[in-house]
Amino acid sequence: MYAVIDVETTGGSPVHERITEIAVYIFDGQNIIDEFSSLVNPEKNIPYHITRLTGITNEMVADAPKFYEIARRIVEMTEGCIFVAHNVAFDYQFVRQEFLRLGYKYEREKLCTVKLSRKLLPGLRSYSLGEICRETGIQINDRHRAAGDALATVMLLRLLLSRGCNEDLIRELTDISMKGLHPSFDRNIFRNLPEEPGVYYFFNERGEVIYIGKSRNIRHRVIQHFTGTGQAGKLKMRGEIVSVTWELTGSELVALLLESDEIKKHKPLYNRKQRRALSMYGIFHYLNEKGYICFSIERIRDVNALPLDTFPSKAEATEVLNAWIDRYTLCQKLCGVYDCPGACFHYEIRECRGACLGIESPETYNRRAELVIRQMQYQHHNMFIIDKGRHPEEKAVIKIENGRYAGFGFIDADCIDGMESLHDCIKAYHDNHDIQWIIRSYLRKKRVEKIIEY
Repeated sequence: MYAVIDVETTGGSPVHERITEIAVYIFDGQNIIDEFSSLVNPEKNIPYHITRLTGITNEMVADAPKFYEIARRIVEMTEGCIFVAHNVAFDYQFVRQEFLRLGYKYEREKLCTVKLSRKLLPGLRSYSLGEICRETGIQINDRHRAAGDALATVMLLRLLLSRGCNEDLIRELTDISMKGLHPSFDRNIFRNLPEEPGVYYFFNERGEVIYIGKSRNIRHRVIQHFTGTGQAGKLKMRGEIVSVTWELTGSELVALLLESDEIKKHKPLYNRKQRRALSMYGIFHYLNEKGYICFSIERIRDVNALPLDTFPSKAEATEVLNAWIDRYTLCQKLCGVYDCPGACFHYEIRECRGACLGIESPETYNRRAELVIRQMQYQHHNMFIIDKGRHPEEKAVIKIENGRYAGFGFIDADCIDGMESLHDCIKAYHDNHDIQWIIRSYLRKKRVEKIIEY
């Protein structure tokens, strides 16, 4: 799968300049299966000469989303895809730098249509996108705009694929590193990797698991580990890998759950961060002596504690709680985010109805607080989450029992209406704060096929 991308920018330096427009086309070699295009507020002035080239003005981007607002969409669209662009180094470095500003390390396998064109279309006077398109009859609409240039690059890639571009050539041009590999590593493993969701395992020569990962596309994610130079730790791990195995899950959620459990079980050398519990804070609720529902953010120390939701950091928990305060006009003091002897700050600016002073009754206030509790909790206390299986005739099943994760399993698709069969297919797994965070955050952000209450 290819993610064909083009960006327009405020200048030529990824470090100092910013993206003003981005377009992404997901291309399977034959057809475009997904696309996204948006102007981007660069949070800086667009020079006049750039406006003359692209037609993008400061006024056009003033109300456009900032990069962080579209970052998740780009990550999710391009995961498991080869990042393709005409002069890929330019577009890739700009995208990567935008993610670095957000504290996220964006890495994708890269393919340059300039290099590919030089291989398959020799003898052209120029290998600029405009010149190649003129030579090959590809029409470009909206030249020097992200969507127009990206779509032309898709057409060019389709042409190149039809001109003899094969897997070996793509592998050569995507820089899968054959240097530094263990002498016993079987390079043919790249041919056997599945392009499906699941969990993969790296083993050293002693048969020890040294790294566990998950992906919606195992093949492309594994190849990324062998791409480019990378950090010293990545290169060291690459030199120790002797074999790779995997377990298909069908469901991305099941892959996340299995990965977390397997890392804690095997404690692989190169999964240092994931070996420890990540979800350290929870939002809890209680009734105070005056009968008001109160919320608090606490570090989770008891494995049996049941917070409304769990978070990797106190800052993330605070951000979510503040959003609920604004949405349901809750009291900052009763939510534990504003410590004061009297009224909270929101009461002073008339955004709190006075529960902090006893002006609003507990009954009235608690009706809104209970909405927050219901929003944070699972849809049902006892439920089966039904998602994609490992093949079309199968479904993945995740079991929640008394608000706790009980495990997952797989079942024939035509058996999901049988409650006994759903219970019987479940393999028990341990619940923990990381698992709670994985499930809750996944259900907030993504869709599963079905939820069945029991």
